[in-house]
Order: sequence, then structure tokens, then C-alpha cells
Amino acid sequence: MRIFEASWSLACVVVAGFALCGAAQAQAAVTPDPTDVGKNVFKRANCMGCHKWHGNGGGGYGGDALSLRKTELTREQIVETIGCGRPATGMPFFIRGAYDTIKCHDMTRQDLGDQMPPEATGFLRPNEIEAVADYVIARIKGKGEPSYAECISFFSDGSRVCNTYKTPGESAETAGKAQ
Repeated sequence: MRIFEASWSLACVVVAGFALCGAAQAQAAVTPDPTDVGKNVFKRANCMGCHKWHGNGGGGYGGDALSLRKTELTREQIVETIGCGRPATGMPFFIRGAYDTIKCHDMTRQDLGDQMPPEATGFLRPNEIEAVADYVIARIKGKGEPSYAECISFFSDGSRVCNTYKTPGESAETAGKAQ
């Protein structure tokens, strides 16, 4: 009986070990990108309406935004710009109470007069604003020209938008490996 118990215990340990290893491998395989939250807020808040999906900015249906790829703003300045917008421009403010209960760019609504930036169509929480700033810093700022790999990372494989950035012979699989 003791041999059976010992064998059973050993079998349980081996099976449990495989299960734990399998779970660890599965978890490692699906570990999300920490900037995905910021990317999702970037999409939901329609930052791409003016800055484009790739952050190059320029004229378009949303406005004539500055390039996030070429920005020299620090993380803190990006957070403030998202939250407070940019006075005298089309960059909206995304934080509730901006220029009223929250002083922005060291100014109030009365200080700005007709230079007040527009209010965004929806407000963001401070952690969402920080997530967008982290996404911009990690995935857009200083990245040069947009690539096919970046495009499929943003839109997902199969997006026809990305065909513009595809080089001959490039596929989603090879682009994913290059990222």
C-alpha cells in the first residue's frame, strides 16, 4: 500500500509540475504589452483623428496636429497637454474642470478669454491620460517613419490601411518578428 501511495504522490507531483509549467508558458505567451491600455485610450479618445494612428500629425479630417513622432515634450508635458489641451489651438482638453477648478498651463479660463482650447467630446481620468502619454513615449515619439509592423500592431493583421506601409514580400508574420 505504501508503494502505491508513494507512486500516486510522485505522479501527482509530476502532473502538477507539468500543469504549472504549462500555465507559466501560456501566461508568458499572452503577456500583454503594458502600453496597450494607452493605445486603446488613444483610439477611444480619437487622438488619431488629428495626430493620425502613427502620430505624424498633419492636416486631415480632425485638424492640423503636430507630430508626436517629432515632439520634444517630456512625459510630464505630454500629460499636461492631453489634460489641458493647448490654448489658441484646436488641441482639446481632456480633463474635467480644466481652467476652472484645475489651473492649466498656470492659467484659468479668465486668463485665456477667446484663446480657450476646445473641450474634448469625452473626459479622461488621470490614469488614462498617463497611459496615453506612456504609449506616446514608448511607441510613437522619436520612431521615424511609420512601418507596416507598427500599423498591424495598431490596427491588427488584415487591416487594409496597413497595405500602404507594406514592402514587397512583407507579411504580418515577418513584420511581427521585426517589431
